[in-house]
Amino acid sequence: MKRTEFYYDLPETLIAQTPLETRKNSRLLKLDRQTGDITHDHFYNLCSCFRKNDLLVMNNSKVLPARLKGRAGDTDVEFLLLEALGGGNWEVICKPGKKVKQGTQVVFGFVTADVLEVKPDGNRVVHFNCEGDFFDILDEIGEMPLPPYITEPLKDKNRYQTVYAQGIAGSAAAPTAGLHFTPDLLDEVRACGIGTAFITLHVGLGTFRPVKADNIEDHKMHREYYSISAETADKINRTKQNGGRVIAVGTTACRTLESSFTPGTGIKPGSAYTDIFIYPGYEFKCIDGLITNFHLSESTLIMLVSAFAGYENTMNAYKTAIHEKYRFLSFGDSMAII
Repeated sequence: MKRTEFYYDLPETLIAQTPLETRKNSRLLKLDRQTGDITHDHFYNLCSCFRKNDLLVMNNSKVLPARLKGRAGDTDVEFLLLEALGGGNWEVICKPGKKVKQGTQVVFGFVTADVLEVKPDGNRVVHFNCEGDFFDILDEIGEMPLPPYITEPLKDKNRYQTVYAQGIAGSAAAPTAGLHFTPDLLDEVRACGIGTAFITLHVGLGTFRPVKADNIEDHKMHREYYSISAETADKINRTKQNGGRVIAVGTTACRTLESSFTPGTGIKPGSAYTDIFIYPGYEFKCIDGLITNFHLSESTLIMLVSAFAGYENTMNAYKTAIHEKYRFLSFGDSMAII
């Protein structure tokens, strides 16, 4: 398929610049993937989408305050941390790239970073020089890596975290489909007999890299680290065996489950990397439903949604959402596809 087949015209006024005051008050477009029928609701009525013995699988990765602003000589420099490589080394996106060559030192307040390597794709491998725990220091000097289409300042950086994020921060962007959940809504979901489980996928460069190839099959995804616990694997496998449905909360959870599920065997616990690229024609092995936000035109994310819901259904849902003035992208409204 051609990249341009996934183009749609998004009015700038529909790009959500700030989160709603109450997470669960976002609107919810319900899409029947078999019939294409669309209904409108609110996220706080999420239980109405599912039935007892279904299982929601969420990505509990925590977002790094991964945007660092510093100076190299007289030049303002910005790093976006992508992946920890060990020993104080990180792969980063660097702006402006032309002036930050191998051997350059960048100063971020009381922390310095030496550029060790310029990779073929333009990313840098850098070494941070600091005393103390690097992640504690990041909380002081780093900013949340909001996408470039969000220009309003974020007053509370916790609003770019899910309420269930935990562990060591490792994502360069939030798994935004989960931003709508509140603790009380999760309690309500469980009270309705709907199970919950958590995987971890650290969102990386793939979120930021646009599809440039005319034929989408030629696009190369960046790899991302994921981990699935024995408890989560058991919940997923028992749900499938008992006839329940596995609902992925977000494209990151979807990609993790589809990468690690083997028909006849199910999910195996463990950690690995995935560079799976899901687009129309892909045959889903694990998920039976998807909760997701409204994504950028021509992105790998709208291609994944089109693979699951069907191309025509997806593009019609986006057309409807624009007509109904839904809020789009990271802080926008939600869609449930069943």
